[in-house]
Amino acid sequence: MKVNEIFYSLQGEGYWAGTPAVFVRLSGCNLRCPFCDTAHEHGVLMTEEEIVRQVQQYPAYHVVITGGEPSLVLTDTLVARLHDIDRYVAVETNGTRPLPRSVDWITLSPKDAFTDRADVVLKRCDELKVVFDGRPPKSYDRLHVRHLFLQPCDTGNPEETRRITAAAVDYCKAHPEWRLSLQTHKLIDIR
Repeated sequence: MKVNEIFYSLQGEGYWAGTPAVFVRLSGCNLRCPFCDTAHEHGVLMTEEEIVRQVQQYPAYHVVITGGEPSLVLTDTLVARLHDIDRYVAVETNGTRPLPRSVDWITLSPKDAFTDRADVVLKRCDELKVVFDGRPPKSYDRLHVRHLFLQPCDTGNPEETRRITAAAVDYCKAHPEWRLSLQTHKLIDIR
């Protein structure tokens, strides 16, 4: 499996924001989103055993498998091995491909509003985290979703990002089924 990086930090977004977690960033993605802030193309080939050994070096119960797009390479056996060392496995995905059924938490961050070939195939997720660019989010009525999050798009332009964030706040206030998700790791300058 090609791994971009494994690091220990706090979850910065969504439902688990503030939770200590080991991040396993896998390389490669099937989409090319214009706002992507992750250099996920590079990486080192690692066996599942090597990944598990590195995860074990950290005390966190939560493991976040991210990318790129983890569904391209994530296996049931890696999830099982992480469960064997008593870890809770969360995955952040664009939802365009199926995931192993044994994943504990699915964060679906669909990109179908931003790029072609991004049709969501997942039927359920624990949290739907929509990147908000000022346009109302698409309807995901056919999905079984437990938590709805709107996350302002970081455009790289502070003034534009502030405008989008203010619009996201207004949208959440007008549609209280949505919660605001900020990228707190960027706000407090941690990984």
